[in-house]
Amino acid sequence: MGQPPCIVIAGPPGSGKSTVGPLLAEHLGVPFRDSDDDIVARAGRVIADIFAEDGEPAFRALEEEVIAEALAEHHGVLSVGGGAVLTEGTQKRLDGHPVVFLNVGFAAGVHRVGLSTARPLLAGVNPRATYRALLEARLPVYRSIATIEVTTDHRAPAEIVEAIARELALEETQ
Repeated sequence: MGQPPCIVIAGPPGSGKSTVGPLLAEHLGVPFRDSDDDIVARAGRVIADIFAEDGEPAFRALEEEVIAEALAEHHGVLSVGGGAVLTEGTQKRLDGHPVVFLNVGFAAGVHRVGLSTARPLLAGVNPRATYRALLEARLPVYRSIATIEVTTDHRAPAEIVEAIARELALEETQ
């Protein structure tokens, strides 16, 4: 019997991927990996610099490559960047993997993100409007690739992990 498929954590900025991912991996007793960390290690630069110097298309191509490798070799929890699911190649590769969509509302997301300029897609004149547009545009994509959706607003990370673990257990029995 082969290794179980990688469990993927996806969602917009501020949904809790970087917090919930490691906690879920610990809860399940499996390793954790973050595609953003892999990108930074591969490029030798922070993500904001990749966006600024190479542009979003180059970043997305690198991101897709890193995620393909992680899905092929990692058998734990993989957190992917908020926009990772926008590329068709990544969407196809996620098929067959449990994908957990961490859904966050506008107010909670803005509070958590703090509209940091370290997040390249939120830099600009009106980061609140940009964040709202990002949430609205990506919601259908997140839902189309997700096998599990968990709302993170007003929930502690431990509660979110428990909800995901319950849903994963239900998926295994189906």
